[in-house]
Amino acid sequence: MTAHRTVTVDGCPVHVFESGAGPAVLMLHGSGPGTTGSGAWAATAQALGTSWHVLAPDQAGFGRTPVPAGTRGGLRLWTEQAGGLMDALGIEQYAVVGHSMGGAVALALAAARPEQVSRVVAVSTMGAPGAPLSAELDAIWAAPAGPPGARDMLSRLVLDQALVTDAAVEARAAAMRAGAAAFASLFPPPRARWADDLTLPVQALAAIRAPVLLVHGAEDRVTPLGAATRPLLEHLADVRLHVLGRCGHVPAIEHPHEFRHLLSGFLGRDRCH
Repeated sequence: MTAHRTVTVDGCPVHVFESGAGPAVLMLHGSGPGTTGSGAWAATAQALGTSWHVLAPDQAGFGRTPVPAGTRGGLRLWTEQAGGLMDALGIEQYAVVGHSMGGAVALALAAARPEQVSRVVAVSTMGAPGAPLSAELDAIWAAPAGPPGARDMLSRLVLDQALVTDAAVEARAAAMRAGAAAFASLFPPPRARWADDLTLPVQALAAIRAPVLLVHGAEDRVTPLGAATRPLLEHLADVRLHVLGRCGHVPAIEHPHEFRHLLSGFLGRDRCH
């Protein structure tokens, strides 16, 4: 029930991991080197079962989706490409789940397309006004391709270092090497400007009408809870926050069962209407 496909969006090929059938859920990955749509979300999609139509694209500059000629990535491109993907597939209404950078894209998409985005789940999200670039995210964006860089990056993402296995390091190192050239163009130093690019204006956040679930790890050092998520509570009209203790930047990996329960419960509310 899973497949990989390529969809042309505004003349650019977008690689998409797809599974299930039913209400559409667009799942957007974060910004770490070597990240892909399927790498970030395949396990979650499998756990959700076949009753959701999950689409997890490689965003421009990641995995098998190139950066369009004459561009360098950024919030506007990723937002327009995400919306264009759903247009190209003929999907008129959908929920959006985004992790870290993908959370900022999800929020921006909800602001830009209020008639289409039904719900938003923003996990360890970026996008809050005034949120600075953390030292941890700066180091992740700078991580060199290869096993040492992969191990260092993964160790920053999770609280429980037992999750940084040799197999995980080897898999991420291979993905980092495969995408090194494209990724190098996305976040060159000085990097604070790219965190600023992923910040949404207060007016955009206030325009979001879809219900929003924020999920965050209490020990997240990459997008710290206080700076990254709490400010969003002041600007979103319909919002709730769930904080996971003993959790770093990737709740879907660190607390998979609880995360999937939160996700399916929140998304499932649409089926009651």
